[in-house]
Amino acid sequence: MLTELGDIDRLYPRVTIGALPDDVLLEIFDFYLVESYLDAWHTLVHVCRRWRYVVFASPHRLQLQLLCTNKRPVQNTPDVWQELPIVIRGSLGMSRPQDVNNIIAALTRHNRVCKIDIDDIPNSFFKIIRAMKLRNPFPALTSLRLTSQVINAPVLSKSFLGRSAPQLQALFLNGVPFPALPNLFLSTRDLVKADLRDIPLSGYISPEAMVAGLSALTRLQTLRLEFRSPRSRADRENRLLPRMRGRIVLPALTSFDFKGDSEYLEDIITQIDTPQLHGFYIALFNQLMFDTPRLRDFISRTETFKAPCQAHIWFSNGDVKVSLFRRDRTDGHHRTTLSLEILCRPPDWQLSSLVQVCSSSFPPFTTLQRLEIYDYRRQNWQGDMENIQWLEMLRPFTAVNDLELHDSLVPLVAAALEELAVESVTDLLPALQNLFLQSPQSEPVNKAIGKFITARQLYGCPVAVHY
Repeated sequence: MLTELGDIDRLYPRVTIGALPDDVLLEIFDFYLVESYLDAWHTLVHVCRRWRYVVFASPHRLQLQLLCTNKRPVQNTPDVWQELPIVIRGSLGMSRPQDVNNIIAALTRHNRVCKIDIDDIPNSFFKIIRAMKLRNPFPALTSLRLTSQVINAPVLSKSFLGRSAPQLQALFLNGVPFPALPNLFLSTRDLVKADLRDIPLSGYISPEAMVAGLSALTRLQTLRLEFRSPRSRADRENRLLPRMRGRIVLPALTSFDFKGDSEYLEDIITQIDTPQLHGFYIALFNQLMFDTPRLRDFISRTETFKAPCQAHIWFSNGDVKVSLFRRDRTDGHHRTTLSLEILCRPPDWQLSSLVQVCSSSFPPFTTLQRLEIYDYRRQNWQGDMENIQWLEMLRPFTAVNDLELHDSLVPLVAAALEELAVESVTDLLPALQNLFLQSPQSEPVNKAIGKFITARQLYGCPVAVHY
């Protein structure tokens, strides 16, 4: 039995990290940097000359990047780092003039900039960018993220990024007006994600220009278009119907989020086909009349919307929303395929808008067997709601077997069902078999539902009631 330390050292000789060959060191460095922060390679190059040599001999393998911020100017970096790709990151509001100047100085290295991520951009940044007229392309740029909290932010110029970023893969703009964006799209054929939020009126892009830009994005997987407010009335009055021509195909698009005007949405979807779309999320600004036949056509010709099994309707304080669900073939879970939200507060407007949108937007869904309706409003419903509106809300769901009503909606819908004429009692929800009422029993509700159930039985269409 070995008891002396010297004997153990002879049996198991100690090897220092300096004895490892360069390729093994490189493997270790690669693993370390993948799991670390952007500047972690700085620690490696300051250990010793050999490590510095190994790191700088494989800049692409180790994905070395130079971080430049509003507090860390690019001019202060060592000469040996001057060929590394640049990541520009601005934050904390860039309150000092020097903060903006540091970001601008990094942008002038246009050939090396690979990522731009700037939060809370001040007006001074936009003004300097416009004055500089950055007309050089950004050939290495893969990610662009800009956000602004300025209400009237200046518009990004047409020449921003030199109208060319051929390797751009991810784009995120929040509150940043950039009406010339479709021209940039034409150079970004590798774009995978386009996320445009809080688009101000000054950043308005016509549907025709947007579709023309999207036509080049054959690899686009997710698209979000969210406008800050509806288009002006003048825009609506002068609105031209899109010219009927062949639709463009977005073959890789799986998710589409839209917030804006219903006419704008219709002008977009009438010109595109999305064979791989799995999720469509719509939020419409309120208007007096909704007529969306082109949305109906788009839903009808998109494969993922053809076999929904459930629908949910939610009334809340600021909106009303209807969602369609499809059963996933792999795990059997229900996945949201279509969500349509109308942004309005008055309950009578919510119901009226919902009726209009459902009747004009939804084709007959022969596979939709369950409908659940929820009320998340904190106020009581007004007494001026007409029963006919509740019936019209249910009319599009002709294949529903199970109807579930929650809380304050139970007496309202029950009263509407009670007023159905006996001869038309099977015209509404003709396939209904089960009625689930998620509320305490009450005499008025029992009386109203009882009349409806009796009429259904007379016509050979019984319905079971479950509290």
